[in-house]
Amino acid sequence: MTAREELHHLVDHIPENDVRTTRKLLRALVDPVELAILLAGEDDEPESEGERDAAEAALAGSGADVPFERLRRTRR
Repeated sequence: MTAREELHHLVDHIPENDVRTTRKLLRALVDPVELAILLAGEDDEPESEGERDAAEAALAGSGADVPFERLRRTRR
């Protein structure tokens, strides 16, 4: 059995309640952004009034929609 085959075998036998944690760990091995997210500390800074207003506006969808193709053209 190759190392990759063994990994597949092990993954197939992970208890259901550990699958989400295992997925996070495996993603962190493959993707440095996932690793950074996994290792990031909890944001314990209080939310400012400006941040709260910006989040509310974004969730309310009060801004104008921008088509994806237009975004792609402006980013090139």
